Amino acid sequence: MSTTTAGAAAPHAGPATELTVRRLGPVRRFFVRRPRAMDALIMAVYGLPALIGTLVVVAAPLVTGDPPPVRRLGLGIVLVALGTVALNWRRRAPVLVTAALSLIDVAAMAWVGTTLEMGVAFGVYAVAASRPPRTTWLTFAATTVVGVAAGLATSSDTGIFFTSLIALAIGTSVRHRRLHVSEIVERTNALARDRDQQAQLARTAERTRIAREMHDVVAHNLAVMIALADGAGAALATRPDRTRHVLGEVSETGRSALADMRRVLGVLHEPDARFEPQPGSTDLPTLVERFRTAGLDVRTTGLHLDLPDDAGLQLTVYRIVSEALTNALRHAPGTGLVEIALTRTPDAVEVDVRDEGPAALPVRPPGAGQGLIGMAERAAVYGGTVEAGPTATGWRVHAVLPWSEDEA
Repeated sequence: MSTTTAGAAAPHAGPATELTVRRLGPVRRFFVRRPRAMDALIMAVYGLPALIGTLVVVAAPLVTGDPPPVRRLGLGIVLVALGTVALNWRRRAPVLVTAALSLIDVAAMAWVGTTLEMGVAFGVYAVAASRPPRTTWLTFAATTVVGVAAGLATSSDTGIFFTSLIALAIGTSVRHRRLHVSEIVERTNALARDRDQQAQLARTAERTRIAREMHDVVAHNLAVMIALADGAGAALATRPDRTRHVLGEVSETGRSALADMRRVLGVLHEPDARFEPQPGSTDLPTLVERFRTAGLDVRTTGLHLDLPDDAGLQLTVYRIVSEALTNALRHAPGTGLVEIALTRTPDAVEVDVRDEGPAALPVRPPGAGQGLIGMAERAAVYGGTVEAGPTATGWRVHAVLPWSEDEA
């Protein structure tokens, strides 16, 4: 025998970013959104004071009436311009830019007689804000040693040690804050992804449940209605009373199917509509009688068995019996006896449905298999199994639903 066995919020609007995590004022938000504007501001903050300082130093002889050295003035302007342009690349290559600014500072002390240490401080800040501590401290040490040595050699006053140290402290603090914000953003996005995945799984599970219920409602009831309609047509001329009764069964089956569909989809428009409960063990006799009317010779054992009070388990039993009877009606109508046996042991509830199909067709015509999958999934909720396959004279469905007496 072949066996089919089964085992055991709204999405967020968008990913979190630094702007959504940090509480920034309008000015800081403007510059965070426009890094090029921040680069231009840094270049201006460095370039304008450096140019003014160079002009003041080089033009100092005017106080005594001497002409200023034009060569030194031109060289100073060139060095300030080079330092300003170099800062434009501080984000991409902060270490290289800092080294260039340090050489520009040395050249300014040696050839112009002024210092451009603020450029070095900006470079050290960029390194501290974007590179690991080891790289930051090595850069700080190298630029400080070079700057102090150049100041001693040219007798220039330089405070490069203190300015670079302050820049290092600020840059390190900014880097730590960025890492902290980045971790918060990553965790927030991870939680959002997990929430979306859980919501997607819930939607998928709900769609699967609705699809399974709709299969049971539509396939089972339509099979019964088709069989009843065929029987009514056959008895129309000879047994009009029988035909009237069968047509009544068709109407009742259709109404029941429509009510089930409305319950499953939850689209009743009447404000005071009442949703009928899911079918359970007490509905099994009605179910069997409906299939008998449709033409199946059904014999039952234990149909009025006192099943556990669990509504889900009773629905599982009902759907398994209904699926088995529907398959018998669809694939082997009027070919033999259908036997249903319900038993309850201290550890399980068992459902056994056998039909005597035509001996020449021990294997059913191929189908979608959704019914067998649905039965297996329902049984799996209770840790049970469903076996379905051909026998020597027909087809058998056997389900075992574990259930302890202590749980009942």
